Amino acid sequence: MPRYALKVEYHGAPYVGWQRQIGLHTVQGCLEAALAKLEKREHKIVAAGRTDAGVHALAQVCHCDMEGEWDGFRLSEALNFHLKPEPIAVVAVARVADDWHARFSALERRYFFRLLARRAPVTHDRGLVWQVKGKLDIEAMRAGAEHLIGHHDFTTFRSTICQAKSPMKTLDEITISEHPVAAGAEFHFKLRARSFLHNQVRSIVGTLERVGAGTWEPDFVKTALQTRDRAACGPVCAPEGLYLAGVGYPEDPFA
Repeated sequence: MPRYALKVEYHGAPYVGWQRQIGLHTVQGCLEAALAKLEKREHKIVAAGRTDAGVHALAQVCHCDMEGEWDGFRLSEALNFHLKPEPIAVVAVARVADDWHARFSALERRYFFRLLARRAPVTHDRGLVWQVKGKLDIEAMRAGAEHLIGHHDFTTFRSTICQAKSPMKTLDEITISEHPVAAGAEFHFKLRARSFLHNQVRSIVGTLERVGAGTWEPDFVKTALQTRDRAACGPVCAPEGLYLAGVGYPEDPFA
């Protein structure tokens, strides 16, 4: 059966997450239902990573196996037609080798987080950013983030229900930028690693926000990491600011 890689973006608010769950509204379930409209059978797609309830994607990657040969453009157009009115879009489709795997062939995942710091309520970006009301010190957050770069035991920044076999992960990059907006500032966090633990990104951003607010010193991040204790973590921030921004492969299937 021919295998196809799909690049998908979605607004996560209406869904309980990516993963198919019986009787619940999920991104995977919607995509598999759309595929069933094209080839009437049960479909099972595999993604590069699972996003939680309320988390968005700019470039989630998954693969599916089809019985017939499809032109990539025609397949994306057909899927987008059957996905209406769901806030899900297939932005690219590529034919890949039969042994290509969206999850196991991936070399890295990239996440993007939007944090809005201002007192005025969110309007146009409601549901797309995490809002805090106080001012944040970007240099303090950058100093705190430096302690997390590299190979560490991330137990402190891991959900208690995380199913990963090991808390050891290598965080290759955290960059933080500040962008002025009306009556405040928006902070963008970009994180890159081969893989992430459950709630790792939201736990890291929540901790760095406490540093930026002046509640904790930047060196507390190092202490919290070395403690290997979930109780030392800052508050896990809201999911609406988090986006799966991209997945890296040895060769880009969509190039």
